[in-house]
Amino acid sequence: MGKVIGIDLGTTNSCIAVLEGGQPIIVPNSEGGRTTPSIVGFGKGQRLVGQLAKRQAVTNAENTVYSIKRFIGRRWQDTETERGRVAYHCQRGRDDTVNIKIRDREFTPQEISSMILQKLKADAEAYLGEAINEAVITVPAYFTDAQRQATKDAGMIAGLEVLRIINEPTAAALAYGLDKQNEDQHILVFDLGGGTFDVSILRLGKGVFEVKATAGNNHLGGDDFDNLLVRWLVENFQSQENIDLSSDRMAIQRLREAAEKAKIELSSMISTSINLPFIAADETGPKHLELELTRAKFEELTRELVEKTLGPVQQSLKDSELQPSDIDRVVLVGGSTRMPAVQQLISRFFSTSQIDRSVNPDEAVALGAAIQAGVLGGEVEDILLLDVTPLSLGIETLGEVFTKIIDRNTTIPTSKSQVFSTAADGQTSVEIHVLQGERTMARDNKTLGKFLLTGIPPAPRGVPQIEVAFEIDVNGILKVAASDQGTGKEQSILISHTGGLKPNEIEKMRLEAEKYAESDRRRLQMIDIRQQCDSLFYSYEVTLRENSQLVAPDIRQLADQKRQQLEIALRDPSLSPEKLKTTLAEFRQLVLEIGTRIYTGRQEQNQPLNGAGFESIDVTEKLTRPTRTRATSSNTFTNRPTLSRTRTRTYSNLETKSTELDSDDDPYDGEEISTSDYEAVD
Repeated sequence: MGKVIGIDLGTTNSCIAVLEGGQPIIVPNSEGGRTTPSIVGFGKGQRLVGQLAKRQAVTNAENTVYSIKRFIGRRWQDTETERGRVAYHCQRGRDDTVNIKIRDREFTPQEISSMILQKLKADAEAYLGEAINEAVITVPAYFTDAQRQATKDAGMIAGLEVLRIINEPTAAALAYGLDKQNEDQHILVFDLGGGTFDVSILRLGKGVFEVKATAGNNHLGGDDFDNLLVRWLVENFQSQENIDLSSDRMAIQRLREAAEKAKIELSSMISTSINLPFIAADETGPKHLELELTRAKFEELTRELVEKTLGPVQQSLKDSELQPSDIDRVVLVGGSTRMPAVQQLISRFFSTSQIDRSVNPDEAVALGAAIQAGVLGGEVEDILLLDVTPLSLGIETLGEVFTKIIDRNTTIPTSKSQVFSTAADGQTSVEIHVLQGERTMARDNKTLGKFLLTGIPPAPRGVPQIEVAFEIDVNGILKVAASDQGTGKEQSILISHTGGLKPNEIEKMRLEAEKYAESDRRRLQMIDIRQQCDSLFYSYEVTLRENSQLVAPDIRQLADQKRQQLEIALRDPSLSPEKLKTTLAEFRQLVLEIGTRIYTGRQEQNQPLNGAGFESIDVTEKLTRPTRTRATSSNTFTNRPTLSRTRTRTYSNLETKSTELDSDDDPYDGEEISTSDYEAVD
């Protein structure tokens, strides 16, 4: 069995971890970062994910997708607020889903999420040196059935078998408690991330991680703090300059980045400057946004958001029948917990000694996912994770009443059934309306799905016996079945998001994702080949310029023909990298042959060797130290400096000549080379 990775698929940032030697470690991405921005950018003919996508967001705001987690598995009518806060275009999809419109194509949230997962998968494969096919993915504890299933679909599109979907605070508890398994304690995980807020209370002891209660808010996170600050900046600028920036997508994107940066800086500073030159213009000229933001002002703007975190904390304590003093440790998770106002609020509710900062808020969830992956892969033993369903589940009954079948905070996996009857005489069918929530009336709760049980024999109301069974698996995904006990007829539904992807649609998207990954690989190959060609062309030109009298006309004509063929091939977009490599190799061979003849001719004439033509130098190569090659008995060296430029110098007993390969190089002073730099040549 190969490695199983743990993935924290976050609203603003994502993270990967894997188990090595029984301990979870963070897998760095290809840019060297420990977290990857959950952003996808669509340029002209290319797709960027992560840090590269974030860098081009300002200039390509309409085609850069962020915070996709706030749309996955949700209905169009439930996302009006979120849709108004993004710079990209949202489109109503099938069955009221939210799709993303990029130029002339629509993407589902699952597809966008799968692109982020593909990037994480590729980074893990590059780091571990092996193919990755299985993963454990985390979701907010308050994610609905639909959102969990949609996340699983995204993993499948990315080419991953999702072994388990686990709650983020539960994963963080695993990371905290891995080395504390034998300590009997209650911990509260306070998880304030980029887009969601969760609180979970767990009991640890003898390797068992039992979730006692969970609560949260799927519409509270770091993004909301950023949005409040952006709104304040827009209002401030309008009052000063009488210009409304809210409809300028590029300006809003610049404000978002500035707001996020200011928020982060104010976690460690008491004030910060926000400077955005040329943010707008009118008939009087360009306008600049310049202001000083203090921590006190930021906390005043966001006080209401901070106070909102208290409700779920109190609810989880009530559900678990515990007092604040019963909590042994409070584990802070999520980058937003670094804000001083958040930490002060927690300190008022719990004592300072209870607050634990031993885990990295940005990495704890991914580390916990890796531990769960190790449990499933057999690498970790003696750990049992008992999670719960965050909200009550039930059906609509007579009078539009919500009748609960499974109560919130029930340990999963679980199953439960209840017998119902018809509400009218002669009723031959029953609609089962599945709901999730805590309100008394059905209309106030969230609809998960509907299905029809037909073929009930006509009978007086109250006579037919209809059993409704609910079953929740370890991923928190619900299956509901209804059966008529008189006839044995049964109907069931696996709850997935509205407009759920069918297996053939998931497979089609997965194949498209693989195709895109292959095109990315080929694009990188082409870039590498072009760089090699540029280097070789330059080397060839220098050779002819410095040693034209030693190059025979026949071989020069042949080399010119090959060069022309290579230039034509580079302009042909349909040509494969393999064919280009063949043409490049043929031209390189001729250049090397020319270099050999020049070398031989110089030896025969007993003259110093000029030029750089006999050796092709790849200017893209990363050089770490000078490389010195002894060329002849007359102290001739080729020196490659450690800087990212290439210079060939020829040294002899009588003279020093320098050929510059980069016009940007500083003028060369022959005295800068000391005799100790080179060993003597007899």
